[in-house]
Amino acid sequence: MPAEKKRASSGIPQLDRLLNHLFIGDNVVWYDTAGSLASVFCLNFLRISLASEKPLIYVCFDRSPRNLLDKLGALAENRHLTILDCFTHGKGAGAEVFLNFYRRKNTQRDCRIICVPEPRSAGQVMDAFYGVHKTLKGDVHFIFESLTGMQELWDGEEQLISFYSHSCPRLYELNTIAYWIIEKDAHTQRLKAQINQIAQVAIDLSVKRGKTSLTILKAEKREPETLNRPYHYWSKNLSVNFDFASNNKSSIDLGPRLRDLRIKQGFSQTDLAKLIGVTPSTISQVESNLIYPSLPALFKMAEVLSVDTGFFLKEPAPGPRQVVFKQDTAMTVKLPDVQKGEAVARLLTPVDFNGTSEVYLIEIAPRQALANHFFFHKGEELGFLISGRLQFRIGNMNHAAVKGDMIYLKSDLPSHWKNPGASPARLLWIKIR
Repeated sequence: MPAEKKRASSGIPQLDRLLNHLFIGDNVVWYDTAGSLASVFCLNFLRISLASEKPLIYVCFDRSPRNLLDKLGALAENRHLTILDCFTHGKGAGAEVFLNFYRRKNTQRDCRIICVPEPRSAGQVMDAFYGVHKTLKGDVHFIFESLTGMQELWDGEEQLISFYSHSCPRLYELNTIAYWIIEKDAHTQRLKAQINQIAQVAIDLSVKRGKTSLTILKAEKREPETLNRPYHYWSKNLSVNFDFASNNKSSIDLGPRLRDLRIKQGFSQTDLAKLIGVTPSTISQVESNLIYPSLPALFKMAEVLSVDTGFFLKEPAPGPRQVVFKQDTAMTVKLPDVQKGEAVARLLTPVDFNGTSEVYLIEIAPRQALANHFFFHKGEELGFLISGRLQFRIGNMNHAAVKGDMIYLKSDLPSHWKNPGASPARLLWIKIR
């Protein structure tokens, strides 16, 4: 993220953690499958913005001012809030019942409410909120409720696409943060694709079997590990809680152990899923501590990954930092693209070891050749040839090593290994993180 872009909060610490924070300039699109799920996230954003004395402009197409004030409650009693009423002369059609709101004498309030006279014109709407923006200082925040309401009022998506395509880049340049709400199933794939392309952040909210979930579809220049993973959450009033928060309190951290073991043994999530008989999505959710595997799946994981089932369930060892690792903690690991009988490898450091290196004992069978390097690793590697001799190729150069020689790899990896001897070649191999 560029240095000039400052961090901001969504008002929900757990969401900030998943998203790796909001940043000034973000346009955040909320795809709401139920039409009511985005509300609690908007209210929290409104609350934190006003508490931080950030001016916020609430552009409303779907609610009358009275209805919106009832929804906001005490949050509306703040001088930093401006409501742009695009409902009264829009979907409200200028009806007396809505105009009477402005005729009442007892309408003094801390927030400012501005009635937009021609909300059916996208140009008039833009003039209204840019006009208000010019009068405000500091980082201005926006909530647009909603893109779906705009499309209904403007009779089609072409004007909406034009409005959004113009407004998002401009709001980015003005160093604002804008929340845009859209009913997911009310729009074409074409429109949603164009919206996603322009937005900095896109989030999907859905309900399935009575459970609400949040999925981050896009987080520009952040690339969080949480991307495209559904996270179950529940809300009450303004409180939002995610299941992972309670899962993380468990001393049994099954997910990260599975992920580390899978990676160290050279399996992709798809590879492991096929061997276990589940979907790659199931593996992803287990590794994220979103779900626990069934007992049959857990037994199969242990079998495929060559560990005892208890490995996944044991609690962290108490006491001082471990300095001696017994030989029975070593485990056989799978080398990518290596066939049975060609070579074997044992991981000498425990799979949950948090040091800066991983140490392996690799044995290449007599007269065997490997068509690839042992690992897919981007860091430095060191090898010490304990016994036998080896030949290997890096680029166009052939190399040879005998007992007692050390091999150092920095960026270029061998494309070929061969044991030309009649006895096994044994390597002590260190991967440096």
